[in-house]
Amino acid sequence: METKIKSTLLISLAIVLTAWILGSAFKKRNENLDSISVIGLGTKDFVSDEILWSGSFTTNSLDIKTAYSKIVSDQKIVTDFFINKGFNSTEFSFGAVNFQKKYKEIRKENPNNSDLNQIEQVFDGYEATQTIVFSAKKNPTMMKKIEAVSNKTSELINSGIELSSNSIQYTYSNLPSLKQSLIEKATKDASERANKIVNTADGKIGKLKNASMGVFQITGQGSTEEDSYGGINDTYSKNKTARITVRLEFELE
Repeated sequence: METKIKSTLLISLAIVLTAWILGSAFKKRNENLDSISVIGLGTKDFVSDEILWSGSFTTNSLDIKTAYSKIVSDQKIVTDFFINKGFNSTEFSFGAVNFQKKYKEIRKENPNNSDLNQIEQVFDGYEATQTIVFSAKKNPTMMKKIEAVSNKTSELINSGIELSSNSIQYTYSNLPSLKQSLIEKATKDASERANKIVNTADGKIGKLKNASMGVFQITGQGSTEEDSYGGINDTYSKNKTARITVRLEFELE
């Protein structure tokens, strides 16, 4: 009898527990159905107001002192070149001279057994490298000067100097403000979309349940590059487009 009572209690408890689980699941499902999730987009085209351009030139000598003297002499020629192009000496800067030992391979043939041929590394002097850097911020006139001269460095070849030019990098000085304005724009867009959808169905928007922000992307204007999970930050285009998405989830009344 006692065993039968215990069995009955266990069965009753199992029924109550099952009902509670099913009820919770049903309630949660209905809660999810009584909400709407929308994505808003904020975009803006803008022009970069910062520029960075750099280049480097090298010289070689078996003696490190001679290499240094040559790079100093070449630096004077490079300085005069850019001053003749309309720059002041304060509008560009040189980095520290970098020295690197150079080696060449000498192959030693074994006349009796080619498998015993050897390759020996032989010291071939020093290579001295000097960098030059131009930058401007919120200075359209200087930006144009830098853009113009970056395509004329081949003229230095006439002076015996080959300047290796890096790509111009364009950035924007007020990204935090830009990002904030895009978040506001995307949030407003998402809210308007939600209201249009619900109003069309004769419903009513309730409280905001959740909000999440997508990745901040900066691409060149007209770019077809797809969004990246880690974000895109184009530094090669002067004219750019910034975009961000915001997901909002509202309760429905």
